[in-house]
Amino acid sequence: MGVVAVAAWLALLSGAALLLRQRWPEQREWSRKLVHIGAGPVVLIAWAFGVDRLIAVPAAGAITLLAALNHRMRVLPAIEDVERRSYGTIAYGASITLLLWLWWPAHPATVAAGVLVMAFGDGLAGLLGPLIPSPSWTVMGERRSLVGTAAMAIASLSVLLALALLGSAPAPAPAWIALIALLATGLEQWALFGIDNFSVPLAVAGLWQVLA
Repeated sequence: MGVVAVAAWLALLSGAALLLRQRWPEQREWSRKLVHIGAGPVVLIAWAFGVDRLIAVPAAGAITLLAALNHRMRVLPAIEDVERRSYGTIAYGASITLLLWLWWPAHPATVAAGVLVMAFGDGLAGLLGPLIPSPSWTVMGERRSLVGTAAMAIASLSVLLALALLGSAPAPAPAWIALIALLATGLEQWALFGIDNFSVPLAVAGLWQVLA
């Protein structure tokens, strides 16, 4: 049932991204960010249904490989950003695969922490930053804004606090959670070629595991 639930969610997500691209073709980033945010809850679905490690890790690896192929061939342009050079989708899949390999299923909250911060924090930052005018700056050629950075910080903190309050597994103290969210926000500033899609989940998950 877990595999069916995950597959159904991913199919729904892909369909929604394609519809979004067709409805607003000029907003190329929206469909990509929808997939970015929507991929996060897959971990929660797998956690709820107890998806086995022997299924979760190879499936994540296969999806990452498909993302790499799609990046090159643009079979599904709705999940790729064509306005700037980025390997973020591939890095995102690779980070999830590595997190599953390291901590699944013994520490699902650790995996969820890393994935959900990246999904919601970075996803909302990428959506709200360009939409709402605010002071901005450039880090290694990548534009960052006050609104986007605030969205990353607030979403990261909210996700981690919710995970700590609702999860049954040990969690870091609130002060440590605030520090993890701050670090995630800082790492998200360094996003050349989409490297933050790899660094943020691993840093968040690693600190969560150590501090819990």
